[in-house]
Amino acid sequence: MSDNNYSLESFTVESSDGVKLRTRVFKPRTQGNGNLGIVLVHPYSILGGSQGLLRGIASGLALNGYTSATFDMRGVGKSTGRPSLTGFAEVKDVVAVCNWLSNTLSLPRILLVGSSAGAPIAGSAVDQIEKVVGYVSIGYPFGITASILFGRHHKTILQSAKPKLFIMGTQDGFTSVKQLRNKLNSAAGRVETHLIDGVGHFQMEGPAYDAEMVDLIIKFIATL
Repeated sequence: MSDNNYSLESFTVESSDGVKLRTRVFKPRTQGNGNLGIVLVHPYSILGGSQGLLRGIASGLALNGYTSATFDMRGVGKSTGRPSLTGFAEVKDVVAVCNWLSNTLSLPRILLVGSSAGAPIAGSAVDQIEKVVGYVSIGYPFGITASILFGRHHKTILQSAKPKLFIMGTQDGFTSVKQLRNKLNSAAGRVETHLIDGVGHFQMEGPAYDAEMVDLIIKFIATL
């Protein structure tokens, strides 16, 4: 399948524990940014998250010259295996797809983007992958209830020295602006936040905000 300005191909990538991950690569017709690829990590599998939710952002990035990959984490869609409750098994999936994209398409730099529960999972993978040069979170669930599931992921991304951008709606039901700021106070390295006024968690995940996410990601890449 293709748009005039990018092509879409499907692949199967194997995780270190043998799980087969259905992966889609959005390739620009003209690779404007030859050495950087983007891997996007979808929202919580158990609540129906899948790579289809990230198609708008991935295609938008490809139209701007960036090779982008989405994938179904274990147990989602045509990917094998079973989803985990806390997202630790899925970290292996992120590592596998990043390394595969970098090696297969000769992309020495990878930007990791995680949406919702995909953000803690991607965050835990950042320092396990040498090629990852930066991290973008869209609606990281830092709040107290979400922390029961994802709390053990927080430390890994906060301690990483790699540049980080946290995008969040000010009406996010999982994390308040205050909770976000408190968490990021302790973060290492360069940390940027971008707050979208009056927007809720699931609203920001919707297609209406895809273009804005693409724009923010591209601006962040320019600083890496």
